[in-house]
Amino acid sequence: MLARGPLRTDGTALNVAVARLLGYRWPAELDPDMELADLQREWVRRCDVLLPFADRDGIVCIPPVWGERPAVELLRNILAAAYGSEWSPRKEEELLKQAGYTKNGGLEAFLRDEFFASHSKLFHHRPFIWQVWDGTKDGFSVLLNYHKLDRKTLEKLIYTYLGAWVTQQKDEVRQEKPGAERRLAAAEALQAKLEQILEGEPPYDIYVRWKPLHEQARGWEPDLNDGVRMNIRPFMEAGVLRWKPNVKWGKDRGADPVPNCSGTTERLNDLHFTLAEKQKAREEAR
Repeated sequence: MLARGPLRTDGTALNVAVARLLGYRWPAELDPDMELADLQREWVRRCDVLLPFADRDGIVCIPPVWGERPAVELLRNILAAAYGSEWSPRKEEELLKQAGYTKNGGLEAFLRDEFFASHSKLFHHRPFIWQVWDGTKDGFSVLLNYHKLDRKTLEKLIYTYLGAWVTQQKDEVRQEKPGAERRLAAAEALQAKLEQILEGEPPYDIYVRWKPLHEQARGWEPDLNDGVRMNIRPFMEAGVLRWKPNVKWGKDRGADPVPNCSGTTERLNDLHFTLAEKQKAREEAR
């Protein structure tokens, strides 16, 4: 089933399984009119077995939050569905080894500590699954489907999922549980950073070199067509990603035919503009 089924057999099965868990679907699944060979069509049909396990909002918390199960349980469910009778603890160990994970932490530790780096390298430092965390091993950590991460989804992350975690830590502080004060401080600091990204003032703004100033995003309003390199900048500036992809915003080669936002024809990418500057440009454009 796996050679031509929903997961791969080349060492990337765990990466694919996490992507499916976060709601990713292959283009052929979304376009029934796409021309496919019979073997490819059968492969797409077999992917249907994983659809019930896909997360709807593209937010999967690694610890249990807001009544949802921990991410490792959800991942095991999707792997069990994909492998059927082949699934076992030994198969899990085999997949971890194929993914290059040789530590003793098991699937949960791989998901929490190693997955995002593995995924980023696999996709040449342009990840479409992002891992946001509060910087603590036992704190808040979440996997996000970047393709679904619009303003509404980021608000849900900040005020529903992370908000529930903050409330949980406050309860544990009152109960004097070990580490609760530390976890609460880390979670509140993360919440503040994500709110800054949502607002979009420099340096947590999105800047797209080829767009005029009046078309630049105000706050977290990403355009997927602009690509990961442009849209991931606020999260990297805020230092909230579990691992740092190799993304740079230096000067691109060549020159623009007319002056751009920088006032020159130089193709500069690491520029920042305030919300007031963008709003003024929009009013002038109208």
